[in-house]
Amino acid sequence: MTKSMLAAAVLLASAAAWADVSVTFVKPEEFADVPRNSIDRDRTLKDFSDYFATLNKKLPAGQNLKVEILDIDLAGRLWPRRTGDDIRVMNGGADWPHIHLRYTLEQNGQVLRSGDEHISNMMYQQRINRYSDGDPLRYEKQMLDEWFDKNIVPKVAAR
Repeated sequence: MTKSMLAAAVLLASAAAWADVSVTFVKPEEFADVPRNSIDRDRTLKDFSDYFATLNKKLPAGQNLKVEILDIDLAGRLWPRRTGDDIRVMNGGADWPHIHLRYTLEQNGQVLRSGDEHISNMMYQQRINRYSDGDPLRYEKQMLDEWFDKNIVPKVAAR
């Protein structure tokens, strides 16, 4: 009995040290460019939520990042088709990805950083991308990775 109580206490103490990333979407039905039908829109927003959930591994223990997505304009343009699903076409012109977000980074209840950001990547097709061609959000994830690494957990320069 005491071993299980000790294990529970250790688990509770370590849970406080975990990093956490939470994301909310503010009026997603009004976003500039997400799929029109609700099933595809929900899938896209879930893909974004799943992506943000992976960022907690990059945060130092005990830090919490809260992100509110205010608008999304995905890479490319959506072209409606008469038969079936719409198709997204990317030409590398003025169709780059853009996300408007508000964020707060906290540790032990204190705000370390916060801001309102308009993130975009005009050169989204001219850069090496670590996400697969089959990932529908590869350009947005790459853009968010760069923003996260630069603004949330900047790398300390080697001395």
